[in-house]
Formats: sequence, structure tokens, C-alpha cells
Amino acid sequence: MYKSWRSEVLTNRKFYIAGFIVSLFLAGVVSFYASSSPDGLEKVAQDIGFIDTADDHSNADGTFADYGVKGIENERASVGVAGVIGVIGTAVVAGIGFKLIARKPKKDGN
Repeated sequence: MYKSWRSEVLTNRKFYIAGFIVSLFLAGVVSFYASSSPDGLEKVAQDIGFIDTADDHSNADGTFADYGVKGIENERASVGVAGVIGVIGTAVVAGIGFKLIARKPKKDGN
């Protein structure tokens, strides 16, 4: 059975919306429960013993430093808000990129 491109777009749209909602949930709620253990580079630096020589980067005092939002005192809310902002920002950038490179179906001139 042949599907029109519009029905495929609607099916894809439902899929993308569902993925976006799942991403918001994971970033906003589940991300708080991620491991608090150091990442790979930090772990190696601790094991080898040069972690004390590390300096903070230039954005260490930024709004989204340390996986949270500066100014939100509740750690769970801070991490969740940062995750949600990250998902929305990624979706906006991806959406703009996809719009720029998307091909429209050619109209049949017959």
C-alpha cells in the first residue's frame, strides 16, 4: 500500500514528539539519579594523583556549570531544569538544521 508523503510526515511527527517528551522526562527527572562517581578523566586523575593540579575552566562560574542551573538552590530541580533546557536547545538547533537541509517533494509537472 502506498502512503502519501503527508501521511509519512504525520507519522514521523508523532514519533518525534514522543521522542521529545521521553527526552524531556529523562533529562528533567531521571538525570538526577545518574552516577555521582567521577567521569573517566577525573577518575584517572584521581588514580594517578594529579587531580590537585587541575584548574577550573573559564566557564566554571557560568549559569550551567556543574550540570545544574546557577541560582536554583534545590539540587534536584537545578539538575532537572538544566537537562530540560539542554533538550529544548538541542531540539531547536536540530530543527533549524533539519529545516535548512530538508528536501521538499518535487511537484509532478504532468
